[in-house]
Amino acid sequence: MRKKLNGIIGILAAAALTAGALMGCGGNQAASGQAADVSRADQAEESRTDRSESMKLEGTITMAGSTSMEKLANAAAESFMEEYPSVMVTAEFTGSSAGIEAVLANTVDIGNSSRNLKDSEKEAGAVENIVAIDGIAVVVDSANTVTGLTRQQLIDIYTGKVKNWSEVGGEDSVIIVVGREAGSGTRGAFEELLEIEDGCKYANELDSTGAVMAKVASTPGAVGYVSLDVINDSVKALSLEGVEPTEENIKAGAYFLSRPFVMATAGAIEEQSEAVQAFFSWLSSERGQEVVKAVGLITVD
Repeated sequence: MRKKLNGIIGILAAAALTAGALMGCGGNQAASGQAADVSRADQAEESRTDRSESMKLEGTITMAGSTSMEKLANAAAESFMEEYPSVMVTAEFTGSSAGIEAVLANTVDIGNSSRNLKDSEKEAGAVENIVAIDGIAVVVDSANTVTGLTRQQLIDIYTGKVKNWSEVGGEDSVIIVVGREAGSGTRGAFEELLEIEDGCKYANELDSTGAVMAKVASTPGAVGYVSLDVINDSVKALSLEGVEPTEENIKAGAYFLSRPFVMATAGAIEEQSEAVQAFFSWLSSERGQEVVKAVGLITVD
């Protein structure tokens, strides 16, 4: 009888221990679930707070400058206004030099420039805020048999020393040299990088990136230069010194025709309006960097 009683007590004790363990496990799961609920609630509250702050921000942001920066400026403005609906962002595309002149004259908040600022512009009060990196591609019509050029060949073509594609390994065809208008940031960067300022012999000087693309695409023997982000199947981009114009090569420093995209301000960012400061803060955020990448540009690390 005593043995049976001891057996019953042992079974009851084991059952009690098992129940305790299950309760402990359930308690841990409940605590974990509660913690997850608190975390989700905190995230939701942060999101509501951020949204509330963005709804409070009001004002206007005006930009002017580089035509090469049109895609970036428009995409950034649109995405920023989605998050800050009470801020109106407008952009005009008048050329880099004109944009910097406008910001120094206080007629716009931001001057877009597809080149580094000149010392004279910095001395006048313009601040260089680099927001992305762009590569300059040398393009020819799709039927051109030439696939690449050396730096010297490119210089010789644009300074008029080489006038036929047969001189650089192509077919017997006259080279039509296409470029941008004076004051263009793309032209300035291209000529400075090749050290041929004021030495180019252009057959056509066009006032926008799109115009250069269209001219080269439709003109046999034409060569031009455009921003890397606008390249499409209508033209062929040449390798330079055996290096393709790609993001990887530009970041590695292997491709020599690259330049900064600058959003210049008159004075430091911290001295600008609350809306402009918020725009630059947003542009450097994860969402802003996604926009930079989406338009084919390289982010600033």
